Amino acid sequence: MEQQLRILLIGNGGREHALAWKLSQSPLVESIIAVPGNGGTATCPKVSNDDTVKADDYHGLVALAQRHNVNMVVPGPEAPLVDGIEGYFRAVGIRCYGPSKLAARMEGSKTFSKDFMKKYNIPTAAYENFSNYEDAKRYLESVDHDVVLKASGLAAGKGVIIPTTKLEAQNALKEIMLDKEFGSAGDEIVIEEFLEGEELSILSFCDGFTFKSLPPAQDHKRIYDGDQGPNTGGMGCYAPTAIATKTLIDEVERTVLQPTIDGFIREHMPFRGTLFTGLMITKNGPKVLEYNVRFGDPETQTLLPLLSSDTDLAEIMVACTEGWLKAVNVKVDQQSSATVVVAAGGYPGSYAKGTPIKVSSPPSNTNIFHAGTIIKNKVLQTSGGRVIAAQAVAENLEGAVKNAYAAVVLIEFDKMFFRKDIAHRALKPQTTFKEALTYASAGVDIDAGNVFVNRIKKAVASTKRAGADAEIGGFGGEVDLQLAGYTNAPVMVGAIDGVGTKLLIAQAMKKHDTVGIDLVAMNVNDLIVQGAEPLMFLDYYGCSQLNLEIAAAFVEGVAAGCRDANCALVGGETAEMPGMYKKEDYDAAGTAIGAMSKDLRLPRLEAMADGDVLIGLASDGVHSNGFSLVRAIIRRENRELLATSSVSPPLLLGLQAHSIIVTLCYQIQHIELTLTQDFITVSYDEAAPWCPSTSIGLSLLTPTKIYVRSLLPVIKKKIILGLSHITGGGLTENIPRMLPPHLTAEVDLSTWQLPAVFKWLKQAGNIASLEMGKTFNNGVGMVAVVKKENLHQVVSELTSSGETVYTIGRLVPRTTEGCVLKNLESWD
Repeated sequence: MEQQLRILLIGNGGREHALAWKLSQSPLVESIIAVPGNGGTATCPKVSNDDTVKADDYHGLVALAQRHNVNMVVPGPEAPLVDGIEGYFRAVGIRCYGPSKLAARMEGSKTFSKDFMKKYNIPTAAYENFSNYEDAKRYLESVDHDVVLKASGLAAGKGVIIPTTKLEAQNALKEIMLDKEFGSAGDEIVIEEFLEGEELSILSFCDGFTFKSLPPAQDHKRIYDGDQGPNTGGMGCYAPTAIATKTLIDEVERTVLQPTIDGFIREHMPFRGTLFTGLMITKNGPKVLEYNVRFGDPETQTLLPLLSSDTDLAEIMVACTEGWLKAVNVKVDQQSSATVVVAAGGYPGSYAKGTPIKVSSPPSNTNIFHAGTIIKNKVLQTSGGRVIAAQAVAENLEGAVKNAYAAVVLIEFDKMFFRKDIAHRALKPQTTFKEALTYASAGVDIDAGNVFVNRIKKAVASTKRAGADAEIGGFGGEVDLQLAGYTNAPVMVGAIDGVGTKLLIAQAMKKHDTVGIDLVAMNVNDLIVQGAEPLMFLDYYGCSQLNLEIAAAFVEGVAAGCRDANCALVGGETAEMPGMYKKEDYDAAGTAIGAMSKDLRLPRLEAMADGDVLIGLASDGVHSNGFSLVRAIIRRENRELLATSSVSPPLLLGLQAHSIIVTLCYQIQHIELTLTQDFITVSYDEAAPWCPSTSIGLSLLTPTKIYVRSLLPVIKKKIILGLSHITGGGLTENIPRMLPPHLTAEVDLSTWQLPAVFKWLKQAGNIASLEMGKTFNNGVGMVAVVKKENLHQVVSELTSSGETVYTIGRLVPRTTEGCVLKNLESWD
């Protein structure tokens, strides 16, 4: 080249730091001005930051470039390109590595890009575009497949929502188009078919006619491990991917990339810059999810370190702007790369800024790429949600991931958060045989319990008296006080229950308030299904020796549950029984008493008929049943609620202890260190594999949901025919308890998403779907029977009360015992 390059780099993220890092290695580059840059670009060779001009002041940027004799501009983010920054610099004779404003519409308007794909027969998901909310709402109601909602305009990588239910989709549509969650980006929306498969990101250098691609990478968009939680700008990435075989890449180039480049030419908007193609590899082949018109983040941080030392990124960029990319040899090292993004606590929601950061120097083949950082008063501080990233290259993917996580330990700031499972799909271990666990194998036999109930029915019936039938098998027991001799009195309903082996989780975690709420919930939910309003509650607490802190925490939890149920805690019994219990172990039971008028009694068996609808109210987790099986699974998986590990301090100076601590950091949610002369003892809660933002123990202690306040108003309107509290025995044992002998419940398991905790339990325990159905609530804590004509009103009122409601099935003529579970495979 005839002159040295003086580059203006626009942006302040991890992508821009990676670009500055790679460009600064080029002998063709004399200097780089980063506007505004970040704490990482500030320390790059040949790079200086400049925050005197805003990144969206294009006339100001042109003037800045002219003052510094800049001869190439590299915009990092999408917004300047969509605004047409390329035209501002072309007008003054400065080359810009990036597409024209016309070509940038491929990212700036998802409706434009989808129409482009349709026009040029580029495989993509079925879709419709909408600018009117009511039209979009009607379309959403008409489709029976899962959907993805995309704000058409720019939304900083967050304008894509993947709902799991029709209700979530409707709420998301309202948030985008009416509530303007993503601002004007949501003026137009794309509703497209949800595609299943594995995602790939392909970054291609383009000069308008020729394209040369980097290895396909896989981003991790969701905030939590296991691809759970809301979308982010990207929490990590790895490349290359095992699924990107030569055959697949050839197919992508033939069916996607070449038709895309040809389409650009035919539309008179040749594309010069980096084309990012997001793909879903489905069972029917690759399909395009989206186009971006710039380098991806964190793909850039992952891929640029794979470029061979004799491949010059600056030369590639010049070749793209001048149309001779075909003459450049883009070589990639045959290695693997992985990136772990470290975010501020709370991201992608609200998060703190200005938190001091300490970063130690990384070893060779490892990089620390800054994103949301700034140097203020000579102190490195956080300035964004995705703060910084650790990246590493190794001979294989396992080594790259291990080295990247080892580099995360070099980063320190308060409340830092990162995913612990980057590249989990590629590193997924071979499937091994696991014995299928059941509730019975864990020590609880539901069938034996049913035999017991049948055996004692005769003894119970012998206690019959006026006003009380003395029958068991329902959720609660009733006494008609008027028949018992009390004039104009209501029907009194009582329920008694305990918390079960969930108490062992509370004792292990030394957290006792939530199981107090459980005790109330188990009882008052049994009252509400009878149609009764809970009025008072009594508890029993048995222990070896009274521990005031534990007992007080438990009773405070009981009081909290009573407040939620609007039920008075009127008394209780505390029993100290040395020898009956060990150390701080305890047991608890509770009794709730309520009342109802006879016309509100449930279930209304005589009113139920074939075709009546079953609705489910979402649970808050495992609630208080099935914990014997839960604990058996946790033991077999070698998981810990609370664990300790000791390390000798001299070892901390060596690599062995360093790797021990790094390995430990993959697994934990919270650490406490105790230092003695001989050992450092580490106590930790293990992160829940289904929700890494909390620990296993704390997640399992989520209390049973209390449905009293939401259900009472609906019951009083007499638009519910029956209710079933899903406790021990799961769906199959509890739903039939509210049905007449001639009807059966038909439950379609595909009508709601199995929550993450149950997915993990099912997979880890190798539990059959039918066994899941007879053990756990599986995300539905209460089931109601309603007439079709009342369905909308019931769902509307319950939703307004804060409940998540699913339509899960119907009543059919009885041909079998219990209830029928359909689409069992949907849980596999």
